[in-house]
Amino acid sequence: MEAIGQASGYMNQASLIANQVAKQQTEQPNSFLPETFQEEANKINQNKSAVQELQITQTGEAGTSFANMLKNLAQDVSVKSAQASQAVQGVLAGEGVPLHQAVIAAEEASVSFQLMVEVRNKLLESYQELMRMQV
Repeated sequence: MEAIGQASGYMNQASLIANQVAKQQTEQPNSFLPETFQEEANKINQNKSAVQELQITQTGEAGTSFANMLKNLAQDVSVKSAQASQAVQGVLAGEGVPLHQAVIAAEEASVSFQLMVEVRNKLLESYQELMRMQV
């Protein structure tokens, strides 16, 4: 009986904490993002705007900008993977990172990795097709 009473007490405490977290999240939605996530998000946004501003004016720059695009894609995948790892570690360590944000970060990392793999596959297919062409 004592164990049931303790479990009931823990449930009540968890319910109170969950209500407080929900209230704080509705009042301040960005307060749950650690500073490192916000900094990384700002870096990603800066990289995206830099990529969008690139304009190809000469044929020599086309290869460079394509290489930069691939490099930025790989960096974004790396950043998202690191963010997902930090979020999961935050949940496991009880640092106040909500579980749903950790799951979302993990899914974003997974989707960006899948995109990178598909881009690599298409590049390899294109290269192989070029090698099969007769001159």
